[in-house]
Amino acid sequence: MDKSLINTNIEQQFTEVVNLIVQHRSKASMAVNKEMLLTAWHVGAYVSKKLKSEEWGSKVISQLSEYIRSQHPEIKGYSRRNIYNMVMFYDEYSTETFTTIVNKYLDAEFVQPMAAQIEVKQLVSKSKAIQSKNGAAAFVQPLAAQMPKILELTTFTNHIEILCRCKRYEQRLFYILYAHKEKLGKREMQRCVDNDTFSNLLGNKSNMSRGLLEQYPDAPIMFKDTVFLDFLGLPKKYNESKLKNGLIEHMKQFILELGKDFIFMDQEYPLTVGASTYKADLLFFHRGLQALVAVELKKTKFHPRDLGQLEFYLEALDRDVKRSNENPSIGIILCPDVDKVVVEYAMSRSMSPTMVAEYKRILIPQEKMQQQLREFCQFFSKEDKS
Repeated sequence: MDKSLINTNIEQQFTEVVNLIVQHRSKASMAVNKEMLLTAWHVGAYVSKKLKSEEWGSKVISQLSEYIRSQHPEIKGYSRRNIYNMVMFYDEYSTETFTTIVNKYLDAEFVQPMAAQIEVKQLVSKSKAIQSKNGAAAFVQPLAAQMPKILELTTFTNHIEILCRCKRYEQRLFYILYAHKEKLGKREMQRCVDNDTFSNLLGNKSNMSRGLLEQYPDAPIMFKDTVFLDFLGLPKKYNESKLKNGLIEHMKQFILELGKDFIFMDQEYPLTVGASTYKADLLFFHRGLQALVAVELKKTKFHPRDLGQLEFYLEALDRDVKRSNENPSIGIILCPDVDKVVVEYAMSRSMSPTMVAEYKRILIPQEKMQQQLREFCQFFSKEDKS
């Protein structure tokens, strides 16, 4: 890019943006993600101010991107699109609405500005400022809003995925917390949003037995109502054997659907009771709950007799397989369709820790979703402090 095409005033402003980048990059070795987020936040704030004052337009953003690319090739990640992403990151998360939502569901510590926020005086005293064309040192201008601590919980890439695809602040809050809890990468984050994990994890828990809810109070937060198996490419007509074999072949994707705390142990796990041997379709171990988890696969709609079979397997697991330091075994019936009334009747008196999950999405009232989000945030706060 020909520097002669840029006037001195605009070049100094561009240099101020570069200063922001360099200041944060120098700290990246200490806290890479935090510094990347702070960089995006401060650059986004600076550019946002210029755009809102109409001092800059879209053409200037393109010039800024090209200026960084040509004059500072060592600085990567500042395409025109990504600069606008930084503006969105700042604009959306600096709002009073977002702060109010976080305050509503989480402790105040998650709303407070990050301790690593950098004061302007510190920038001036420690900066090796990039010299502008006329030789004057260009330093960072004060920024009005500081970055809420909660944003530190996941990556900038995940934040952009959340911001672009989730319009409700409750959804955004949930996915920030969930990405942190499950340590989600970009593709995993995309899949969670595609499969509406927000809805199916925070749904109605009448599909869980009294025994499960009493023995594992956090189960509603840890087990999904709906599991998406689109990666199997199942035909319209299939049997349970084909379903099971497909899950074994794609076990990594299946575990990502269930949750990362699941460890696969075996398929058709043999359970010998008396003179007979029975086989549990899939057996897992849940690290968080320290319990065996048996998954029974059905190709037809849920039937109450399915619960009796699963309870029998859990009894055998607890008596003959479970170790003394482990918690009672959990059972999940995975089927393509359920009648919620039938499931509720079947579960209401069951004292075995069991639940029914289905393949399809369940629409949930907003009021119920808000209550479940509150419970998820309480669970997250408790887990984060432990």
